Amino acid sequence: MAGHRQSLAAASLKLPALLLLWIFSLNWGHAVAHFDPANMTELQKHVSFFDHNKDGFITPVETIQGFVAIGCEYAFATAASASIHGALAPQTTPAGTPLPHLTIYVENIHKAMHGSDSGVYDPKGRFLPQKFEELFKTYAILRPDALTLAEMHAMLFAKRDLDPISWRHPR
Repeated sequence: MAGHRQSLAAASLKLPALLLLWIFSLNWGHAVAHFDPANMTELQKHVSFFDHNKDGFITPVETIQGFVAIGCEYAFATAASASIHGALAPQTTPAGTPLPHLTIYVENIHKAMHGSDSGVYDPKGRFLPQKFEELFKTYAILRPDALTLAEMHAMLFAKRDLDPISWRHPR
């Protein structure tokens, strides 16, 4: 009897999974990136490192691959990808997209900027070189051309914005 219940439970899980797969496959066609690589802002170029196939979308798998490519361990890459996509994808997904998903739209990455960022990009995603140089003048203690982990933590601590509303809504 217990074996029969297990097989019914397994069978009952297949239908919702197939239904979700079918819904996502129908609606994914509506998700088209309006993406022009020739006219990208510096912020878009920065995050495009993670867009391996250069289609204007960054998937969680691409983010994991990007972190592993720069030498991060797989467990860290997976955790970082989950938190990054959980935070940024809803903000970059265009209005009217049929279903929520964890894909980051490169075109809309400027919408995910928040009060705690480094300030080296303006609200439109354009790079501000003077702000970048200012970061190094202020926080690079051991070497003028690099930040140690401790210096980076000091910068993040100094620039943090404890207003959670600013984390969800860009400036």
